[in-house]
Amino acid sequence: MPDKMIQCKDCGATFAFTEEDQAFFRERGYENEPQRCMTCRAARRTSRSGQGRESFPVVCAACGKETTVPFKPTNDKPVYCKECYQARGR
Repeated sequence: MPDKMIQCKDCGATFAFTEEDQAFFRERGYENEPQRCMTCRAARRTSRSGQGRESFPVVCAACGKETTVPFKPTNDKPVYCKECYQARGR
């Protein structure tokens, strides 16, 4: 199979879907061609892995230590630091 030129759906750049890449996709059982260039795929993986995720400052309800959590806390439930949360057995 010859190389295919594909336009990235995120940045619009044209990238090559090489014969080697096509063979790799076939071996893995992937049925669709990639829609993003390598740069945009890497950026998407990074954002999906939680890096760059917003965090919120809180004070632990058990020990009073200042920490951050990856969710916006509400006033109806206590929030714990990592150590106190693990000590509670959850």
